[in-house]
Amino acid sequence: MQSYSGIQLSTARLDLRPLASGDAPALFEILANPEFMRYWSSPPWTAIEQAVAFIEKDQAEMARDEHIRLGIFLRETARLIGTCSLFKIDRQCRRAELGYGIAQPYWRSGFMSEAVSALLAFGFSTLNLNRVEADIDPRNTASGRSLEKLGFLQEGVLRERWIVGGEVSDSALYGLLLKEWRARQNTD
Repeated sequence: MQSYSGIQLSTARLDLRPLASGDAPALFEILANPEFMRYWSSPPWTAIEQAVAFIEKDQAEMARDEHIRLGIFLRETARLIGTCSLFKIDRQCRRAELGYGIAQPYWRSGFMSEAVSALLAFGFSTLNLNRVEADIDPRNTASGRSLEKLGFLQEGVLRERWIVGGEVSDSALYGLLLKEWRARQNTD
């Protein structure tokens, strides 16, 4: 078993690395924003201690090879602008779930697609995944478009799957297969 703690990826404009304790204020700022958290799986954060505890838990789980969560940092400024993750990694079935989020000031900039593309390349090549799945709120049309741009196909909807902050919402399920990802790499 290897530790995911040392993973670092780079793109043209971004550096992706595991979160460190010094990232807590920036992470809290992102996850305390109600607009950012509108389609998230928890209500907006209310205390910096949530960010500190989240990072500590994340570091321990990554060291145990349980999941990968990378902070997305602007290369020019080293500012944390979001996160992307592969979790529920099933080695036997070579499958993982994808999570991502980018701070509101950076929406519609292409940063999320850039970061997730790098993480998918790592997942399909280094982790030898055969399938990556994503679960989004179907009302989040921008997220759905981003997934489709990356090659994901919507495979179904689970009705009233989540209840967050008293609000019931559906879940749109997307999937991307290794053979589909490879085919896209050969055409880009």
